[in-house]
Amino acid sequence: MKTLVKTFAAAALIAVSTFAMAAEGPGAKTNVNLSTADFALEHYVAVTTEGESVGVEQLFAADFNQKIQATNAQSNSRSEVVKSLKKQKGEKLNCTVSTDIIEESADYMVAKVTLKFENFTKTDLVTLERVGNDWKVSKSINSYK
Repeated sequence: MKTLVKTFAAAALIAVSTFAMAAEGPGAKTNVNLSTADFALEHYVAVTTEGESVGVEQLFAADFNQKIQATNAQSNSRSEVVKSLKKQKGEKLNCTVSTDIIEESADYMVAKVTLKFENFTKTDLVTLERVGNDWKVSKSINSYK
């Protein structure tokens, strides 16, 4: 009798875990660890340069704004940037990436992310802020040389 109960319990556990994985599906939202500024910056670099799409919405603050300094200066809202990054899912940029922390405190960080391509360099000044228990990207200023 004990063996039969254990068998049914094991079968039920397998069924529940299978249904849980199926419910998540390939496009399911997954939380990303943004508990430190370093984790958030690392994820930002992965999202912007390696086509990582998991946790894109989670990464950006509600009031996020991106400015692009060029001949025709542009400004992009959070929703525009998130939409653009989702379209780039899986696309890896052919560049060398370096990051430098410019300023850091308990509640904010300013970092310089440099993407060196064959014919130009993109510099991204990124501001991250602590929002509750997580860190979010609140601002990005891009320039090109």
